[in-house]
This record gives sequence, structure tokens and C-alpha cells, in this order.
Amino acid sequence: MTRDDSRALYIEQRVANEKKSALVGYLLWFLLPMLGVHRMYLGRVGSGLIMLMLTGIGTLFAPILIGYIPLALVGLWWLIDALLIPGMISQDMAETRWRLMREA
Repeated sequence: MTRDDSRALYIEQRVANEKKSALVGYLLWFLLPMLGVHRMYLGRVGSGLIMLMLTGIGTLFAPILIGYIPLALVGLWWLIDALLIPGMISQDMAETRWRLMREA
């Protein structure tokens, strides 16, 4: 085994160890809907906070009916995220791999 092979193996082991769990991502998506917690777990903190703020604003203004607009947008975003979670995990793995390759 050459030095490059052992380095590649080390990097792949680290990527596997740091990989986000799809099960946890989907559980957060399902159990805490529209709060953006699943996005924060998957490394998308900014968009997760935006999702949380829109849900809060929508809930606050729901009694005067205009709050249903941000709630509808976040609800649609939440549904689309069900399809995006695997891609978010793959992208996170690729970014981790790239970071580890640059470090060594």
C-alpha cells in the first residue's frame, strides 16, 4: 500500500465518520416540521434560521390572516426539503472530503 493509498483511505474513513445521518435528518424533518431544525443539522444554519423566523412571523400574524402567506411558503419549502435531504448529505460529504484533502 502506497502513501497516497493510505492517505485516501484515511480521508474516506474521516468522511464516513463525519457523515450526517439521513435517518436523523428525516426524523427532524418529520417531528419538527417547518422549524428548520433539519436544515441546521445538515449544515444549512442560515436557511434553517430563515425558515424558523418565517414560521414565527407567520404564526404571530395568523390571527389577522396575513400570517398564512409565510406559513404556506415555509410549508411548501418543508415539503420540497424531503427530496433535498439526500443531496444535502452528499454535498456535506463532498465538502468534508475537499477540506480534508486540502489539510493534508
